Amino acid sequence: MRPPSKEVEQTIKTLRDKIRHHEQLYYVLDQPQLSDAEFDKLMQKLKDLEAEHPTLVTTDSPTQRVGGKPREGFVKVPHSSPMLSLDNTYSEEELRAWERRVHELSGRSDVDYVCELKLDGMSLALVYEDGKLVRGITRGDGSVGEDVTLNVRTVRSVPLSIPKEKLKKAGIPADFEVRGELLMPLAAFKKMNEEREAKGLSQFANPRNATAGTVRQLESRVTAERRLDYFSYMLLRNGRTYFDRHSETLDALDAAGFKVNQNRKVVHSIDEAWAFIGQWEAKRDSLPYEIDGIVVKVDRTALQDELGFTGKAPRWAIAYKYAARAGITKIEGIRVQVGRTGKLTPVAELAPVLIGGTTVRNATLHNMDEIERLGVKIGDWVQVERGGDVIPKVAKVVEDKDHPRGHKTFHMPETCPVCGTKVVRTEGEVDYRCVNANCPAKLRETILHFASRGVMNIDGMGDALVNQLTERGLVKNVADIYKLTKADLLSLERMGDKSAQNILDEIENSKKLPLERVIYGLGIRFVGERTAQFLAEHFGSMEEFEKAGVEELQNVNEVGPRIAESIVEFFSIAANRKLVERLREARLTLTGQKKQRGTKLVGKTFVLTGTLAHFTRDEAKKMIEDAGGKVTGSVSKKTDYVVAGADAGSKLDKAKELGVAVVDEKALERLVG
Repeated sequence: MRPPSKEVEQTIKTLRDKIRHHEQLYYVLDQPQLSDAEFDKLMQKLKDLEAEHPTLVTTDSPTQRVGGKPREGFVKVPHSSPMLSLDNTYSEEELRAWERRVHELSGRSDVDYVCELKLDGMSLALVYEDGKLVRGITRGDGSVGEDVTLNVRTVRSVPLSIPKEKLKKAGIPADFEVRGELLMPLAAFKKMNEEREAKGLSQFANPRNATAGTVRQLESRVTAERRLDYFSYMLLRNGRTYFDRHSETLDALDAAGFKVNQNRKVVHSIDEAWAFIGQWEAKRDSLPYEIDGIVVKVDRTALQDELGFTGKAPRWAIAYKYAARAGITKIEGIRVQVGRTGKLTPVAELAPVLIGGTTVRNATLHNMDEIERLGVKIGDWVQVERGGDVIPKVAKVVEDKDHPRGHKTFHMPETCPVCGTKVVRTEGEVDYRCVNANCPAKLRETILHFASRGVMNIDGMGDALVNQLTERGLVKNVADIYKLTKADLLSLERMGDKSAQNILDEIENSKKLPLERVIYGLGIRFVGERTAQFLAEHFGSMEEFEKAGVEELQNVNEVGPRIAESIVEFFSIAANRKLVERLREARLTLTGQKKQRGTKLVGKTFVLTGTLAHFTRDEAKKMIEDAGGKVTGSVSKKTDYVVAGADAGSKLDKAKELGVAVVDEKALERLVG
């Protein structure tokens, strides 16, 4: 192979520098200068060039943020110096007592402090060598953390490399460690929980838990999808602070291109610190992420060293924790809210109560299991908590002489309060659901899903258009999309002739998309893109798919009892069957090519572990599935074969313990034939 030319090398370098510059503008400074489409074009051009010249791919290239291979687990890594938690204080008196201790221990009364927002995420250390990110480590127990480098590389506000000139200008050495807070912004948290709800998955309780769960994903692509953010607050070299003042450290990190929270202040007394605390308690709900207090640190690092540590925390810093945003009020009623997936959620109607500067009139009760756990009755007095953009929730029932118990028991309705369809509760699940695809409560999100790129790909049918179509009654189910006329579209706001025609063309083109897209677009619970493909291949037509029973459905690859029951339940609703008939009348593609998968591995279950030399995980999985086999993620007595590559981990140990057959890639190829 001919080595790449100097011109190609320079083009790749220029592209990388340009992409890094725009990543910094977008993810760190919140000052984007390119549209998403323009940025994507730059990234694609770089990917194409690196694919043509793989010898030029470097670990710090912007294309390498998402690793392709899942991990077996996380390696334990010792910290260069302990990552200790902070002592907490909850009152002005305790805060002033801390300052007195600082004065007594240091023998000084003129101490400067730095006040920073206490971000509600998880601590993370980043290790750089020669200006390049080499390791990301969780706090763990403070002495030893877990290596989560592959996942950290997906966080766009974490620099993969920093030019030496930039480090020099910021006064930072080439080898250093940064510590900071990894968090999930509220918008990303809300979006992720909505997507999990749509898939029938449990939702995360708060952004902090979501962050911890995300950074420990074994598949870095999942981490990348969840849009974590990182704020730096400490710089070390060989485990020790590097600058004379903490405030200088923050400025240097900022200058080097790290994301540093701008809501910070150097103060000269606890009086000033207390004013800062009050200022941000009033403004905390305006932030795009959650905070739970303010951190106050001694500014001079020499004085920090002098003050030292207790057994578990530094003496030179304290965290002032804001009181939980809660209030006590009375439940005047409980209504049921129908979500976009059909989930019925009981919502407490409250006597208005002021919590964190906001008047709260409603609070979620989540589900019937939660109501029973809390013992809530209509008329009870309850403690209500709220945080950030998360809907207020009932935390507990309050019972004393001033707050007598209510007596009216709540029962979940047997029919949907919006459309009247019989409500279903699947055995083993906590949620009640409306399974009518035409339920008005589900309409808007159902249409957005149906029209999205990965489903029917109707470009232009986004939030604004769908809102108008549903509000004006032009679209009452997804089949109505195919009845829209140019006159209908021209009656909408900001819709010109050309735009209307483009949307009609997109709608017409969607009719040509294959059967699996239509199946996916129906929004059947638990049926995602991959399952829809297997169903289309197995049945070959919507007609055969519709009439399949639970037993037959379980013959389809990756379809178990839960998915099969959900499908049968969906088609048991007359309105859903009518919807499919209307799609048939609109001449969508409801037939496909049956794919006869091989039978050599029918009934055999495989687990893949380690790094395979000749196949990616997806390629090996497809090979097994095409031969009729099934691939699962964990080893059990039901596993027939474990395919082990290099550096196989605990799954290999488990296989040996259970006596499961272990094969290599060559043996797998022989099994497949």
